[in-house]
Amino acid sequence: MAFAVAFYTCIDSSAKWLNLIGMPVMQIVFFRYAGHFVYSLLLYVPQDGRDAFRSNAPRLQLFRSFFLLASTMLNFIALKYLPLTITTAVAFASPIVVTLLGIPLLGEKVGIRRIIAVFVGFSGVLVVVQPWGESFNPAIFFSLASLLSVALYFIMTRMLAGVETNAVQQIWSSGLATLVLLPIVLRVWAWPDSPTVWAVCIAIGGFGMFGHSITAVAHRWADASVLAPMMYLQIFYASFAGIMLFNTWPTVWTLVGGVIIAASGLYIWHRTKAEAREAALRASLGQ
Repeated sequence: MAFAVAFYTCIDSSAKWLNLIGMPVMQIVFFRYAGHFVYSLLLYVPQDGRDAFRSNAPRLQLFRSFFLLASTMLNFIALKYLPLTITTAVAFASPIVVTLLGIPLLGEKVGIRRIIAVFVGFSGVLVVVQPWGESFNPAIFFSLASLLSVALYFIMTRMLAGVETNAVQQIWSSGLATLVLLPIVLRVWAWPDSPTVWAVCIAIGGFGMFGHSITAVAHRWADASVLAPMMYLQIFYASFAGIMLFNTWPTVWTLVGGVIIAASGLYIWHRTKAEAREAALRASLGQ
């Protein structure tokens, strides 16, 4: 899972670099999903055949694919104006938003402790965003919209757990995004003008496919409760990438806010795990 998170950081780093050299955002998103789609076809079709395309819940797959695409587009726009560490710290709040959305959408019950943790986590988001400061950048709203979209993507993924294979989820999410983006991106297309740019354009889709595939493998080897904390390694990966690639150092407020958000997310994870154990114990005693 730690390896997969490194791939996710590579996606954002590649997108930011392509943004900085002037490539249109929609074209960057297209390369990310078209590459992902091609790699998924090469990996899954030989072993699954036509089953790799057959969805047991096509409507949910459509919604899931849409929210993932929207999250990527909004995040790539935000990356054009914001440091990697800020967009990464905001993305850390996704478990917090998922916890809130899980109440009306999944019918989940959330105790007072987790509600308090949610508010603490959002205070961390405010520390990162600093809407009261002179350095406030309105582009943060793109990052916050991306946060909401990715939370809805995770909700849809939960709904599809045990319903769809990894092959179907990979091919649908990348394939639908590619088809939607193709007619749009043709209007703004700009050919990569160097081997380096071509390499990054080809690699960004691979980062996406391998990151998601490795995540699926990790979830086969260990429970989600064990893997969830690994996502917070991304603040270290993003800080390193920001320094090495863009000469951007994380601010103290970004790090402090990131720690608050991560601590809140870890507490929510801990409480969810504890409540699951308590429910299992009550069930066993009832038997």
